[in-house]
Amino acid sequence: MHYSSLAITDPRQLIFGTAPHPVTTRRGLVIGGGTVYPELNFTLPTMTICEDTLPEIRRRYAEIVTEALQRAHQLHSNGLVLEFETLLEMTRNPEMGVMLTRIMSDICEEWYVKHGLKSEIRLTPNDTRDFDRPPRMRTSGYTAGMLELFEQGALAGGDLLSIESTGGKELHDDALMTGDLRLAFFALIVLGVRDMRYLWKQIVAIGRRTGRIAGGDTACGFGNTAMVLAEKGYIPKVFAAVDRVITVVRTLVAHEEGAPGPDKDCAYEGPYLKAIAGIPISMEGKTAACAHSSPVGNIASAACDLWSNESIQHVKLLGGMATTICLEQLEYDVRLMNQATRHGPDIQRMFQTLNVESDATFDPQAVVLAPEVVVDIASRIVAGKNPIDAAKQGALRAIEILEERTRSGALFLPERETVYFERMREDLAGIPEDESRFVEMMLPALDPGKVILKEYGL
Repeated sequence: MHYSSLAITDPRQLIFGTAPHPVTTRRGLVIGGGTVYPELNFTLPTMTICEDTLPEIRRRYAEIVTEALQRAHQLHSNGLVLEFETLLEMTRNPEMGVMLTRIMSDICEEWYVKHGLKSEIRLTPNDTRDFDRPPRMRTSGYTAGMLELFEQGALAGGDLLSIESTGGKELHDDALMTGDLRLAFFALIVLGVRDMRYLWKQIVAIGRRTGRIAGGDTACGFGNTAMVLAEKGYIPKVFAAVDRVITVVRTLVAHEEGAPGPDKDCAYEGPYLKAIAGIPISMEGKTAACAHSSPVGNIASAACDLWSNESIQHVKLLGGMATTICLEQLEYDVRLMNQATRHGPDIQRMFQTLNVESDATFDPQAVVLAPEVVVDIASRIVAGKNPIDAAKQGALRAIEILEERTRSGALFLPERETVYFERMREDLAGIPEDESRFVEMMLPALDPGKVILKEYGL
């Protein structure tokens, strides 16, 4: 499916808890149906993953889920999602990932039957294909295990299927460090789009075969890498903001292929997906500080349907286990959002406005997540004739908006940032709209030791 119009044209309707196309899970969570739910993302403490440590691994995951559900029940939670991001060994040995999924899903079922607490497992296997060097995105020996984990893990209780796919990352990383917007664009919109089509056809088919929900992808390895580098002062923040807009066209492919959402939490491009496709989205902000810093702690919640923490280790803190503490923080956040919704549209929008305005003055990466900006840029994206044109129009409009806000004083940017506006505009202007011409233009700059174009069908 190609999106040529917006599902949400009024920025006031791009708001937390409500999506044009809600998703109902098997235990009855209605995501995007008027209620925001917490999504707890967790991982093990530093430890060896092997056959000898398997009993401890099983115990840890069972404890994480049990304690999270217990605390959610005590806090009168409306329900929650638990994201199981597998570790490398669990994807390379899919039977391990399947076993752990079943253990956690069985605990969720027990709490549902005994207490009526609705919860689901989001199963997120690693994209192991880039462990080949250069990456082999279509012929890797790792692909079969990854897809087996999706299929068998879905049958074992993984209700939402997601991944942080990495097609094009081998070039995008270099593009960030050299400030090469044209190369970043090529990585995302030629390689990334092609890889997303290849991969998400298969994930959506698995969801249909197993009766599970193909959630969505994330440009975490692209846009979030740019965001973290910008926070550390390694690259311009305006570059990271424009890069984020470009990622939209890539991540949207999952939904063009039939994934109904919700997308994955670290996809900060989520508000654009919601505006374009109408899907419910998972977002992370201030509660993700345990995993990484960001300039979008409050504004990220403006349109969320699931509110996540990114990832946290199962380690002991003064208040208890970190995973349980994080669930409590998420629950209190969503309780406040849902209370604002219950007070009616005016209070809901006021609460959203406060979260947006508290961030949007300070960073261009926050500006491009403001609902009115999202709808504006998204309208340019859907007007594009093809992915290249769509991404170019979106990126150029993002630059215009950032310039306008800087001139008006609504966004405070030092001069060292503003000089990049014209450079980025020139880079975008030099990109041909025809993919074959773009590939031909980029060929001399591509290192065959880093990227294999045949792995993207080129």
